[in-house]
Amino acid sequence: MTTLSEQIDNTIRNVPDFPKPGIQYKDITPVLADVSLMQSIIDAFSSAYRDQKVDVVVGIESRGFIFGTPLALDLKAAFVPIRKPGKLPADVIQTQYTLEYGEGSLEVHSDSIQPGQRVVIVDDLLATGGTLEASKKLVEELGGVVVGCAVVINLAFLNGASKLGGTPVMSLVEYT
Repeated sequence: MTTLSEQIDNTIRNVPDFPKPGIQYKDITPVLADVSLMQSIIDAFSSAYRDQKVDVVVGIESRGFIFGTPLALDLKAAFVPIRKPGKLPADVIQTQYTLEYGEGSLEVHSDSIQPGQRVVIVDDLLATGGTLEASKKLVEELGGVVVGCAVVINLAFLNGASKLGGTPVMSLVEYT
């Protein structure tokens, strides 16, 4: 019998030299196509956070939306998207960050999280930690309390979790 981690690992497509030479890209699209595996991923995340009194699930553009929305529904929590600049129509706050392949910035609606709300941040992958760190900064700027970060894949050899100031990270597959 295989574990969930093994099932995910066996389903991920490895794409060499993408998006640039020397990078081994972990493509999750085959995971997304597997209904049973997707349900197991959401169930695992839900189980981890069910007793955490989560008010808001934040999904990071764009793959964080895929996992965050069903998690929010299962936890009976609000879903809040964090997006790239210019994608949100109302008043936003923004932060700059460094990511694996360059620089970026993220935005969230300024009224999307209330002070004291308990938040889980969701994305598909934790690499160098810049995107999760920036998202955490946005949540905290709005007064939210980040109770954890959930990712399908953690590239642990890049030590991205170290940028999160001790915030617990739940990952389903770790590459060391």
